[in-house]
Amino acid sequence: MPAIPESRKTARSPAAAALFSSCTISKIQITFSSSRSLGFLYLCSSCFLEPRSFHSVDHLSEPRIMTTRERASQRASQRSATQTMAEVVEEQPQADVEEEEDSFESIEKLTALGVNAGDIKKLQDAGIYTCNGLIMHTRKSLTSIKGLSENKIEKILEAADKLVSIGFVTGNDILNKRKTVVHITTGCQALDELLGGGIETMCITEAFGEFRTGKTQIAHTLCVSTQLPICMGGGNGKVAYIDTEGTFRPDRVIPIAERFGMDPNAVLDNIVYARAFTYEHQYNLLLAIAAKMSEEPFKILIVDSIIALFRVDFSGRGELAERQQKLAQMLSRLIKIAEEFNVAVYVTNQVIADPGGGTFMADPKKPAGGHVLAHAATVRLSLRKGKGEQRICKIAAGGIIDCKD
Repeated sequence: MPAIPESRKTARSPAAAALFSSCTISKIQITFSSSRSLGFLYLCSSCFLEPRSFHSVDHLSEPRIMTTRERASQRASQRSATQTMAEVVEEQPQADVEEEEDSFESIEKLTALGVNAGDIKKLQDAGIYTCNGLIMHTRKSLTSIKGLSENKIEKILEAADKLVSIGFVTGNDILNKRKTVVHITTGCQALDELLGGGIETMCITEAFGEFRTGKTQIAHTLCVSTQLPICMGGGNGKVAYIDTEGTFRPDRVIPIAERFGMDPNAVLDNIVYARAFTYEHQYNLLLAIAAKMSEEPFKILIVDSIIALFRVDFSGRGELAERQQKLAQMLSRLIKIAEEFNVAVYVTNQVIADPGGGTFMADPKKPAGGHVLAHAATVRLSLRKGKGEQRICKIAAGGIIDCKD
């Protein structure tokens, strides 16, 4: 493994420099079975800070995420330039910007179809800001909104149906929609290859493991890598971070931003953070972030961790059924946010002891949340400790995974 230049070490704090000096990777091994994709990756806990493929990114010293109006203004100027420089503009990532804006229809467009502005305000107060999000709610949940009768709900849904197609589409339509999916780098090249390019948008990626296995470290790295341009493995968007355990550390983000050659202050400004204290507060934060995502270009939602507050607020087998139902509702909301705004959802999960594992199992632990959480996650990353600072990552056999030869 190539040595890290001294100039890179001295540019960071003594703690970060010490972390760099001790960063080693003893082995990387990826194996796949014939029936399912099972990848094993050996990495150290600090490898996400090691400079790998991003060496010269000085032009990203002050990243700034444009608002929706600024993007529209930029797109208009680019269209005027196509009259004389069509070939040059064709190479610009303008198409990506248009696809992001066209991925959802603002609920304010319903006013042109005869819906009262006051009723739209009531929907927004309930956390519904797009027509796509509106049709994802049941009539029962909509009629529970104060001031909206069944007749008004029917009228609103009929108007939304004219703007958003909710019927059958062809496979080619789904294929074209899948082309808008973005893969966000984790900062580790080997882990990106294991994931097929990085953390994927429009789905939930779960990382589970015991304490100090790197779950939160990956979350901190994604806070920075998401703000990179798409051509560099990023998402070109902002970050939403919901912290349920109090483990978010801005000072940890600073050396990661320096690794990518980005301005730490600008990176931190593009991270929207909220601390959740109860499972109800956690769900309400999901409703609040929908308002921001409808106005600003977010590309990832991080929940660290998804299960912690449920294990505190619900106790014993007597409340297990209610806990799993509330957890399913929250996961359903996360899936809807991922598909509605084309964002990646990265959640961390804790583990519990498996009494039925026996003494012959190498790691008698299993992820918390049961089958409810297992079915909701598209990709499940199992993290465990290796020798010393070594960490082992495995893509668990759950969710939708592309098999490889």
